Amino acid sequence: MDKQRKIRVAVVFGGRGPEHAVSCMGGGNMLGSIDRDKYEVVPVGITRDGAWVLAADDPAMLEATGGQLPSVEAVAEAGAQVVPWADRGHPAASAPGSAAALREPAQSLTASAPAQIPHLLGDVDVVLPVLHGPFGEDGTIQGLLEMAGVPYVGAGVLASAVSMDKEYMKIIFQAKGLPVGPHVVVRERDWSPEEAEGITWSPADAEHKRVLDAIAELGWPLFVKPARGGSSIGTSKASDLAQLHEAIAVARSYDPKVIVEAAIEGSEIECSVLEGRDGGPPDTSLPGQLLIDGGEEFWDFEAKYLDAASGMAIPAPIPAEHRQEIRRMAAQAFEAVSCEGLARVDFFYTPQGEILINEINTIPGLSPASYFQKMWEASGLAFPDLIDRLLQTALSRRSGLR
Repeated sequence: MDKQRKIRVAVVFGGRGPEHAVSCMGGGNMLGSIDRDKYEVVPVGITRDGAWVLAADDPAMLEATGGQLPSVEAVAEAGAQVVPWADRGHPAASAPGSAAALREPAQSLTASAPAQIPHLLGDVDVVLPVLHGPFGEDGTIQGLLEMAGVPYVGAGVLASAVSMDKEYMKIIFQAKGLPVGPHVVVRERDWSPEEAEGITWSPADAEHKRVLDAIAELGWPLFVKPARGGSSIGTSKASDLAQLHEAIAVARSYDPKVIVEAAIEGSEIECSVLEGRDGGPPDTSLPGQLLIDGGEEFWDFEAKYLDAASGMAIPAPIPAEHRQEIRRMAAQAFEAVSCEGLARVDFFYTPQGEILINEINTIPGLSPASYFQKMWEASGLAFPDLIDRLLQTALSRRSGLR
């Protein structure tokens, strides 16, 4: 890499998934926080229909204001579609990081068609994906970048895919000795459309009866979620069978596979994790406890992103030895799924002091309202330094199999 040039970073945000707006808020936060003395930033948005576009380098345009959520479509530069990696085989293309590549203007990028797999992304040294949920956090863009040989921040294909799917995430946690709450997975074949709409429940075979019996054993209330979703989108609380039918229908509008979880009495505690330096163990932040003060029944989308009354107590107001145990378990969860770069691990903490792991997020919320960075700031690591660490970790990773 030409040391006279800044490192070129593509910040990729938006995406085709239901968390498009959350990703935009995170992308704006990144644009406003990266050290511009060290890094040249190329803002790349993915529209809801899958087009890659150059976006305005204006963090304020990616904020949620007055209850209005941002979108890539609102910040796309006219006529500036891009594609996701450099054409190493084209005679005119330069090797990533070369002086020639860095002299090329970011705007000289080849166009891609909406909803098609693009062919090229202008020469960048590293990609910083700020994409949540399907088509971004689930190993899809990670596989794309792996095939292209472009360094990127965060978990690889396996860790991303496993951590996105709550069924397999929990299987791995249990195999590694981490405690999880009672739950039942409901696949499309287990719950007919008529049953999902609450019209009738007539188990036609032993498998249907097994699923219904397993759900009954969880007790009430229940939380019903898309198995591969985030930001509480599509998540509902059910207190009886009729509400369960409705909740499964809502969740299945986002994902044909649904997870039904027993409600855990207690508080929700989160802990941020960073990949260790020089092959060392993961580093963990002070844990924080979520506070819901806006009247919501649970930590839903509005409480997370729109309700100023909600917040987080950092450090979590629990015994110091339990905070330390949560940090230990967060690092163990990070390594259990072979995570890299960054993650946020979420827990339940019961009145009896029992700690259960809820889930791991390999691309945690990175908007100004999110707590990944706030827990690190409370732990003594400023957000620009955190971003620098993530980028340097990605750049130092060897190419090839992870």
